[in-house]
Amino acid sequence: MQENLYSQVTRPLGINSRVLAVGEILWDVLGDSSQLGGAPLNFAVNTSRMGHEVILISAVGDDAPGRAARQAVEAFGLQGQFIGTTARYPTGSALVEFDPKGHPKFHIRRPAAYDAVELFGDDLAGLVQWAPQWLYYGTLFSSTDHGRRTLGNLIGNLPNARRFYDVNLRPDSYSPELVRELLDLADVVKLNESEMEAAGEFAGLPVSSTEAFCRAGTAAYGWKAVCVTMGERGCAVLSDGTYAEAEGYRVEVVDTVGAGDGCAAAFLHGITQRWQPAEIGVLANRIGAMIVGSSGAIPHWDMSHLFVEAP
Repeated sequence: MQENLYSQVTRPLGINSRVLAVGEILWDVLGDSSQLGGAPLNFAVNTSRMGHEVILISAVGDDAPGRAARQAVEAFGLQGQFIGTTARYPTGSALVEFDPKGHPKFHIRRPAAYDAVELFGDDLAGLVQWAPQWLYYGTLFSSTDHGRRTLGNLIGNLPNARRFYDVNLRPDSYSPELVRELLDLADVVKLNESEMEAAGEFAGLPVSSTEAFCRAGTAAYGWKAVCVTMGERGCAVLSDGTYAEAEGYRVEVVDTVGAGDGCAAAFLHGITQRWQPAEIGVLANRIGAMIVGSSGAIPHWDMSHLFVEAP
């Protein structure tokens, strides 16, 4: 485990990308406190902080949590024109509990406002004109018929956008058939070790080693890159045929919620900059460690926390 979170020199920012993310905004309820989250929102904020242009498609309820969520999203600097407000369902929420090892368990309340996302002709025309290079999606949003239709509509209208699947399996919100379908749509996949084991079972991929899974998935589905997060042990990255594992950073764990989403953003950033897998892993581990060492899924950070000038 590497002791110093900020000691290693990493490359500065390069050319940014336009990234479209679709999915849930929700409040993570931890005991008596609530913190804004949802994997697509967490990913969008972290990706934006790395200099990319990001649009998030989601919805909140016509209620106090929805109004608070919208204010928070604006404070994060994200564009809000594709975040709708609906009276059909309440703003999303998830009860979060932790197992003895500190891993979060989510109890998702459905239906929620993000299950009522609506995209109209003008919306799609605007997104087509914006021409994102990336489309990020996850399993939770896609677990309803409406969510799958929305995702399919985006893919159909944005054929040139590379598709980033952040697996994020949540209880009662996926099936083997759905995961296989979403894996097949993807150009790039990010998942954790338990999700790797599930995906391996669903798709008939080997899980004897992380590298075996990544290479078999790439061969079967044509993925360009795969990232598997491994908690305190760091992460593994396969990109353009090259595989590497990067050690994690030792930090005092405060809250693990959102760490994987920060890693996902770093993974996408490294791919856009055409970094080597080991370099991508270092950045993913740094951001994950900073989030784990702070309270909430989207703690404040900026690039000055990550990049150290070469002597």
